[in-house]
Amino acid sequence: MLVSLFICPLCQSPLQPAADTWRCDGSLNPKQTTHPFDVARQGYVNLLPVQQKKSKAPGDSQQSIEARKRFLAAGHYEPLQTVICQQMEQLLAQNEVISEPITASITSSANAQDKNPVNWLDIGCGEGYYTQAMVQMGSDSITTLIAADISKPALVELAKVSKAASQLWYQQHKDEAEKTTVIYPLVTSAAHLPLRAHSVTGISSIFSPILPEAFAKVLADKGFLIIAKPDVGHLATMRDALFDSVREHDSDKFLQELAPYFTLIETHRVSTEMTLSASDLADLLTMTPYAYRARSEKRQALLAAVEQQAFSTEAKFVVYVLQKSSDK
Repeated sequence: MLVSLFICPLCQSPLQPAADTWRCDGSLNPKQTTHPFDVARQGYVNLLPVQQKKSKAPGDSQQSIEARKRFLAAGHYEPLQTVICQQMEQLLAQNEVISEPITASITSSANAQDKNPVNWLDIGCGEGYYTQAMVQMGSDSITTLIAADISKPALVELAKVSKAASQLWYQQHKDEAEKTTVIYPLVTSAAHLPLRAHSVTGISSIFSPILPEAFAKVLADKGFLIIAKPDVGHLATMRDALFDSVREHDSDKFLQELAPYFTLIETHRVSTEMTLSASDLADLLTMTPYAYRARSEKRQALLAAVEQQAFSTEAKFVVYVLQKSSDK
């Protein structure tokens, strides 16, 4: 049997996926007992123990997720989605530089004949707007796509879409394994990833927490990290309308924290002009921290003004491409 890609969040023993219940082998548990994790009917697996939760319902709310689904479906952030996928394709075309073999029990052994399987982690995946684009990018690039988020409502949405498209790991037939990317939707903490050390080829973190040590631990030698963040001037006109004083995004502040583990390869800046209706703007407000940081009267005044005239603003992003240092 090939080594499992996953580990138990409770005892760190190898964790074996199955269609109905994932179960660890208990080998690292002092009591030698196993831990079961049921697969939800939608297709996700909850690997977030109660002791790792900081609130009863961590992560994005259902309201925020629904707003983001509508806003992103309208194509407003499509330029960013395109750049992220382009960078992933370019990196994975260089996959021969990954020196450590990466194997997993949950992928067919047939796909290892010509090259190592590619396991990619999309951390903070949300409802899956970028995750689904990664799948559509082509199965020649990614074998296994682990979609992870701390928000259970977000994973419900992602799993339902993936299941309807027959993309979940237990929906694949052996003869399809070589040509199909499989998705594993996981509710989990980014700080306590249930993944074997050095088991993933790349990580994408799109508007999500940056945890250098945790990322370096699960990445293979010379593995890749793609980070997308708001850039200076992101949604400037909207923020000017909502706040009396605006603190600018400091997009580069975490690069110093990454430096001991990662080398910055490239930086890409993406900008797109948006003309938003009142409903678009309401969704954008709901899916961002501005929904609760701005005063209610400021939000209502802005939305009332947009009922009369469409609102223009510019989305500005920065995408960092990094590679894990070989000695980490």
